Amino acid sequence: MMKTLLCLGYGYSARALARLLPADGWRVIGTSREGAAQDGIEMLTWPGTDVSLDGVTHILSSIAPNADGDPVLDSLRDKIAAAKDLQWVGYLSTTVVYGDHDGGWVDETMPITPAANRGKWRAQAEADWQSIDGLPLHIFRLAGIYGPGRGPFAKLMTGKARLIIKPGQVFSRIHVEDIAQVLAASISQPNPGAIYNVCDDVPVPPQDVLSYAAELLGLVMPPEVPFEEAAMTPMARSFYSENKRVSNTLIKQELGVQLQYPDYRTGLKAVFEAEDMERFIPPADPPAL
Repeated sequence: MMKTLLCLGYGYSARALARLLPADGWRVIGTSREGAAQDGIEMLTWPGTDVSLDGVTHILSSIAPNADGDPVLDSLRDKIAAAKDLQWVGYLSTTVVYGDHDGGWVDETMPITPAANRGKWRAQAEADWQSIDGLPLHIFRLAGIYGPGRGPFAKLMTGKARLIIKPGQVFSRIHVEDIAQVLAASISQPNPGAIYNVCDDVPVPPQDVLSYAAELLGLVMPPEVPFEEAAMTPMARSFYSENKRVSNTLIKQELGVQLQYPDYRTGLKAVFEAEDMERFIPPADPPAL
């Protein structure tokens, strides 16, 4: 029987999952604001057109909430609640819902204590999805996402990277292909109500990641800038206000996932080998006349 996956927000992670699903067993429908064809799959313009859930067996929602709530539920909650064919629903949240733990470890059993607004919006969105009775919901709390097209290489090659130093600060991260395999593993063995952290094995200071990327490129390390002196956007600064190490034990024990990229070194090396680094090099100035 053909299964149908509706990706509400056909973005970076959804595209990775679609690539992993066997074409002969799945119909994939995506949504975007433009509705332009991508990867040869069916695309809908949304918001703006009607979204039917007839025959949809799986839903992946990756659209971020805002101060007004979750845009998906604001528009489609009643349809989702009434859908008869759903076998699996995945909501992509983030680890920001845990708030600050002063570098300590967090797992899925811990209460969520978001401090930043974006964390509070995510926590409320999780609760709103969970409030739909009978929904086969699975929540995935993603760490910082990287992969082809999303990495530190562009900033390094264009000279825009900085080594921002905040003693004791660590971040967790996850390669997009490992996100896809976690989602695929959950689809193959659904457990409605489950919440999973999705991150690699090694939380590290951000400067370690940037330094290794510079090493791969054969570039001199960017200058160090103390956090207190760094010029940053409010959003970027908010990331540094939370410090925690995120445990991924559950995706291994319950879903049997073996990460392709268990640490930033294996992941960045794969991105480096897959990308055309020359596209990051600024064009040379034309010769003077």
